[in-house]
Amino acid sequence: MKYGEKEIVEFNPDNMEIWPNKNKKNYLIKITLPEFMCKCPRSGYPDFATIYLEYIPDDWVVELKALKLYINSFMNRYISHEDAANEIFDTLYNKLKPKYMKITMDFNPRGNVHTVIEIDSEKIKNFSIFPLF
Repeated sequence: MKYGEKEIVEFNPDNMEIWPNKNKKNYLIKITLPEFMCKCPRSGYPDFATIYLEYIPDDWVVELKALKLYINSFMNRYISHEDAANEIFDTLYNKLKPKYMKITMDFNPRGNVHTVIEIDSEKIKNFSIFPLF
């Protein structure tokens, strides 16, 4: 196993490195991760997505190599689009405790289906913006 594969396989999100935020003003961090991959839990076919992460840090910011390893750890996992988006959001939100966070996962079309999943901490707090059917 090559060193990069070993880092990915052994990565534990509980130990994800975060750094103190030295800037107390509000500012928006935008990160694009264009090479997300996981496997369909039903077929095993690969699914690819671009992840758009935005957050306003409070006390912590994520170390970028740690984020890369975390995202790459999904490469050989069988997980649905919805579960991947929710797991990534929850892991980062609980670890960083930001003032605001939004994740958008834009999955490449497969079988004529294009999926975009968005989780926004403000919309979650104000869930009443979504009508009940």
